[in-house]
Amino acid sequence: MSTINTGRAKEGCLSLALMIPLISADTCNFRRSVSHELTSAMTLRASSLLPLIGDERLMPHRPINGLAVASLAPYHSATIRRKIVDDTVDRRVALALVFALAAGIAPFPAFGQGKYPENPIRLIVPRSAGGVVDIIGRQWAERVRTSIGSVFVENIGGGGGTIGTSAAAHASPNGYTLVIGSTSDLVLNPVLMPNLTYDATKDFVPVSIMAISVGAIIVNAALPVKTLPELVAFAKANPGKLSYGSAGAGTMANLAGEMFKQLTGLPEIVHIPYKGAAPGLADLVAGHIPMVAATISEAAIELHNSGKVRILVAASDQRITAVPDVPTSAEAGYPGFIAQLFMGLFAPAGTPKPIIDQLAKATHEVMADKDFQSKLTAQGYEPVVNSDPTKAAEYMQEERARWTSVLKASGMKTN
Repeated sequence: MSTINTGRAKEGCLSLALMIPLISADTCNFRRSVSHELTSAMTLRASSLLPLIGDERLMPHRPINGLAVASLAPYHSATIRRKIVDDTVDRRVALALVFALAAGIAPFPAFGQGKYPENPIRLIVPRSAGGVVDIIGRQWAERVRTSIGSVFVENIGGGGGTIGTSAAAHASPNGYTLVIGSTSDLVLNPVLMPNLTYDATKDFVPVSIMAISVGAIIVNAALPVKTLPELVAFAKANPGKLSYGSAGAGTMANLAGEMFKQLTGLPEIVHIPYKGAAPGLADLVAGHIPMVAATISEAAIELHNSGKVRILVAASDQRITAVPDVPTSAEAGYPGFIAQLFMGLFAPAGTPKPIIDQLAKATHEVMADKDFQSKLTAQGYEPVVNSDPTKAAEYMQEERARWTSVLKASGMKTN
């Protein structure tokens, strides 16, 4: 495991500091007749304490890495050696050194070395409990316990994910605060919301992309089209008669719909924003709207399999595991129609690379779990099993380039 700031050296110092006032020279009958061999050994061991004491001009009671070892602070390093050799050092200090050495706390480990993690890790989910981001976060937290240790999930919803994401961005980069980031939080919102309190490109370092939710064009079963080319032909033959619903303005579903309009040359299709995906799907089934742009979810899969709606295309370069009969965008004749929502693990910028690598390794093991993969695919999400920090960073760049152009072309803004 990696070596980073730890409490091990602190514990050693604290043990020594607590022992010093408790040991009495009278009680132990420490005498000047201490053997030359013991004195020499103490001299050698005392020299190992000098890096912990620090500068020879160290003032009394000055904290050492956050702990005030007052009994040692007044002594200059050279003075410690000289006084022990002369056998005139304060008897309590000498005895404390002997007992400390016998207890095995010396030589002390250097500050900044140890194992990660030594404390529970905080995983921020910038969404309310129960959603897919929350599910992925909690599944990850549960499954890394054996390889990393305790992880507690903190749901910080609100602001379309910006509040929780901002909290993670401003956390200490020590590996003890992580966040489940998504396309919305790290790609779309920075363009749609110019007044964000975080910089998505500078405030985070990716650990791994964990799963992808794929966009789709879904139509009512009564609409006389069975393929995407047929839908485009129908729209052009009936100008002004088509509209599409989405989960709301500025959502991935909305952007998928706008991308579809751009690629097919159908700008007249009207967007109808809903407050979430479920109301839009309900109106689609009822025939109130002819089609929706949505991510492929468990609900959409069930409606498709039951014949109540028809998923015409998966906006991806690969078919979706849960609905293998749905063609990809390239197979449907529109290879540029790629609309995916990623979810991944991110840390505050400045988090040491050994920690990032350790988290990435643990995440890779989680994503290789067949049971976890099955849980994701059943809900329409595609697990990403080959991600790492480098691949995740490259994927982020591609997504930013893709969606920035779509957003600029659509003229969308939320504030």
